[in-house]
Amino acid sequence: MKGIDIVIVNWNSGTQLRECLRSIENLGNEAAPVTVTVVDNASSDGSADGLPSPSYALRVIRNPANLGFGRASNLGAREGSAGYLLFLNPDTRLHPGALSLPLGFMESEAGKNVGICGVQCLDETGRIARCCARFPTAWRLIGQALGLDRLFPGWIRPHFLGEWPHDTDRDVDQVIGAFFFVRRAVFEQLGGFDERFFVYYEDLDFALRARRAGWGSRYLAGARIFHRGGGVSRQISARRLYYLTNSKLLYVRKHFAGIEAFLASGAILLLEPLARSAYALGRGRLGEFADTWKAFGWLYASLCRLGGNRR
Repeated sequence: MKGIDIVIVNWNSGTQLRECLRSIENLGNEAAPVTVTVVDNASSDGSADGLPSPSYALRVIRNPANLGFGRASNLGAREGSAGYLLFLNPDTRLHPGALSLPLGFMESEAGKNVGICGVQCLDETGRIARCCARFPTAWRLIGQALGLDRLFPGWIRPHFLGEWPHDTDRDVDQVIGAFFFVRRAVFEQLGGFDERFFVYYEDLDFALRARRAGWGSRYLAGARIFHRGGGVSRQISARRLYYLTNSKLLYVRKHFAGIEAFLASGAILLLEPLARSAYALGRGRLGEFADTWKAFGWLYASLCRLGGNRR
């Protein structure tokens, strides 16, 4: 079945979820049939309540607790049977062509070996956001932990492909998880997202596993969405940094080994908080300094609990 099952994981997104759903409605029958599953991770702001009745099929799954992005996405994916899955953030709005162009490309001869598609993202100013990324290496993660990707970008390449204006189609390592268009057959082949990633890096991990299984990722500049960026994580900077760093460590443990894993983990745990602190203090950002140590305090505590449980 060549339809699209759209999965939106919602957590306290406010009015953004309705705006996202309205943008899907405005596309009409651009890529029918379309179904939308909203997986609500125990929102407390009522953002998943009383959603409008659109022309497409809409279902809402309410989780009793925040299960994280990967697990909630897997739950939503299992609700449908369409040939394609679109994992969509609630802080996005689709422009015309955002569904039909990726679908058409994936169905074409040129897209037969592509498992994941992404599209052009416009930020709040209307500019094209640099939203595609390269797979990390252990040495690049060490450089990023020290902030060397900011000081010497020609030596330590940043995570995102900032040197490319994102104005042409291109094969990439990873497209942004805010709009993650995937063949269902590939998603099921890989067993979905790794649910150990609560949030962040689950899309990067999936893209790497897809690449190793022979499936590429393609960025399409002709299809566009608006992406606010940061989403509700803007409200919780310390918690966001905690989840980001914890997922980064999980990625290192999963995909690196030996001295590379040891050095990358050490840099993230020991050097990154010092580099972040120096950067924050050097710019007089005391709140950022406090958030850094709050986040790493939670991280160290969680690692201690994990070590204790293993013993």
